[in-house]
Amino acid sequence: MKRFIDLVRSCLSDVREIMPWDLEARLRENPDLLILDVREPQEFAAMHIAGSINVPRGILESACEWDYEETIPELVRAREREIVVVCRSGYRSVLAAHSLQVLGYTNVVSLQTGLRGWKDYEQPLEDGAGNAVDLEEADVYFTPQIRPEQMRPKDE
Repeated sequence: MKRFIDLVRSCLSDVREIMPWDLEARLRENPDLLILDVREPQEFAAMHIAGSINVPRGILESACEWDYEETIPELVRAREREIVVVCRSGYRSVLAAHSLQVLGYTNVVSLQTGLRGWKDYEQPLEDGAGNAVDLEEADVYFTPQIRPEQMRPKDE
């Protein structure tokens, strides 16, 4: 049986990753670059990269096609466009980038280290209203909050 991290690693043979400083450079060089944030809507509303679009990973595949309730026209039309997929830590974005490639997207990468790394690189984030997010407050948000019941039992 594969574990979550094994699934992510198996996709890395097909998915290219970039670092936050690479994304910063790509944004300067390609104003048409699409940043696709695959986190959940409440995560996106808390903070995201300005100009990014939010398509939760759970509806990604249907959002990429016409004629579905989840269809996102900008994403459907982006098959040839440069896309950087982002999430909180860089794991969901690898899985999402892999799905996009399977669906025929030709220029897709994942942001290694995710938005946490983007913040650590001291790049700006904004909230759902477009207000700048204090990066020190973002530190709290990006600190894992694992509850006791989510921890591996000691007998396993």
